[in-house]
Amino acid sequence: MPPWATVHKVNTAMKKWESLLARFDRASVLILGDLILDQYIWGEVHRISPEAPIPVVEVLRETFSLGGAANVAHNARSLGARVEVCGVVGGDAYGRKILEMLREKGIGTRGVLQDPSRPTTLKTRIVAHRQQVVRVDREDPSLLEENLLATMKLRIREALPEVDAIVVEDYGKGVIQEGLLREIVPTVRKDGKIVTVDPKKDHFDLYRGVSAITPNRQEAELAAGVRISDARSLREAGIRLSKRLAGSAVLIKLGDKGMCLFEAGQEPFEIPAHPREVYDVSGAGDTVIAVFTTALVAGADLRQAATLSNLAGGLVVEKLGTATVTREEMRARLSELGRPG
Repeated sequence: MPPWATVHKVNTAMKKWESLLARFDRASVLILGDLILDQYIWGEVHRISPEAPIPVVEVLRETFSLGGAANVAHNARSLGARVEVCGVVGGDAYGRKILEMLREKGIGTRGVLQDPSRPTTLKTRIVAHRQQVVRVDREDPSLLEENLLATMKLRIREALPEVDAIVVEDYGKGVIQEGLLREIVPTVRKDGKIVTVDPKKDHFDLYRGVSAITPNRQEAELAAGVRISDARSLREAGIRLSKRLAGSAVLIKLGDKGMCLFEAGQEPFEIPAHPREVYDVSGAGDTVIAVFTTALVAGADLRQAATLSNLAGGLVVEKLGTATVTREEMRARLSELGRPG
């Protein structure tokens, strides 16, 4: 192929990606799931404690980031989508902090309920010299009480006419449960809307009939009953999962090996990873499902959506802490990867 033809092919491909990314701000998405606040305590280590063989961290500053379903919402909003979020926070300062941060970012919070009987889920990471020293979790993973669950179903039904898709972000903290999904998923699918799930390994039978799920390797292995060690076992796990979920598309996240998409009637679609340097994988799955779902709403097919979400996952792990990506960053990386030579 002559050089001019290669350039023309690259430019044509970039125009297609540009057109798709430009439609992201037409998407409207409801994020349903476990809301988490990520607290980062940043410091330095200069000595070992005389009380135990552990580092003494001298604290320099403290920051907060949205985590769990709140981070998915933040990612979708960073892409230009209109976003509503539905979940539960405690009646404490951390719950108020989540609500404040969501509103500051232009994310709708009509579906966020406050439950004074439970704490807001808080993950505290102590980081020294760009390395996590320890993480401390404070949470109550018990299932929501019936009255709260009924109110949540009502809020979801009220939001449905205004959204194109629902993302179910299941961190196993009590929001996502059978009574919720058995009612909501059929209703959304009947309306022809997209339902995607970032799954928890214990809940796979609740996801039957959704549009797509995005398990990581370990979750896929446990749900399929197959240890993924090579291309053959990966294929077996993906096909088993798709059948178990009544034909739902399955996008298996493989860390530094990229991703593999399984959809009914198609050969597995493997996508290599492209991160230049990995600093922090926390929250990468949130970015993946946010991009994947927003792309589907914007008109991408499953393979295009998977390709973009894989690209975004590679970008976000290059950042320290729970982070998001923008369309501008994705355009730049697509251009970089598409350049000949």
